[in-house]
Amino acid sequence: MYFMDPTSYLLVIIAAVISLAASGYLKSTFNKYSRVRCRSGITGAEAAKRILKNTGIHDVQIERVSGNLTDHYDTRTKTLRLSDSVYDSNSIAAVGVAAHECGHAIQDYAQYGPLLLRSVLVPAAKIGSSAAMPLIFVGFLLGEFFQIGALGWMLIDIGIIGFGIAVLFQLITLPVEFNASRRAMESLSENGILGDEEAIGSRRVLNAAALTYVAAAAAAVLQIIRLLALRNRR
Repeated sequence: MYFMDPTSYLLVIIAAVISLAASGYLKSTFNKYSRVRCRSGITGAEAAKRILKNTGIHDVQIERVSGNLTDHYDTRTKTLRLSDSVYDSNSIAAVGVAAHECGHAIQDYAQYGPLLLRSVLVPAAKIGSSAAMPLIFVGFLLGEFFQIGALGWMLIDIGIIGFGIAVLFQLITLPVEFNASRRAMESLSENGILGDEEAIGSRRVLNAAALTYVAAAAAAVLQIIRLLALRNRR
């Protein structure tokens, strides 16, 4: 009955709406500026190569990855992966996204503190986010139906702590992403890849992408509030 609490599910619905709205806004913004070609004719992959080279970064590989908006930078292998919609595209949206991923590579090169902390938290955040709900659910079952209260409480608390690490990861992600976007816009200007008017469109795409991380962090915070409320009511 605790998992069916109306207030609890209201938080879940709010989190889902926020996430869907942010994702939809990113897709529509990206699609809009994907139809605007940059005057230089440079593609996302070419822009990434130029930015990395001019920054003095020579140990980062650039690869194509399948999918749409699946672009990311892997700190472990120092690999910058650009999606099909970015790698060969010369739109201002694609160039902006490629520059953003270069921003992460520059962060890695400069040993940017929040990025290093986020990298350290990745394993714990993955385990915490995947194991939290099963542990909490089993804990409630043990306490309610099997009358094993001590073990149940312990599992619930471990699950909430694990999910708390995942929430912390989401919060640390925010400054990392905003900083990468700032570095991206600076790089596009310094390397003469986009003009001032073109940069406006790229900035809008990156701002829309940033909103998805804000939404993810907000959803995670609402979820842990829900879990704490369920625990306290029990």
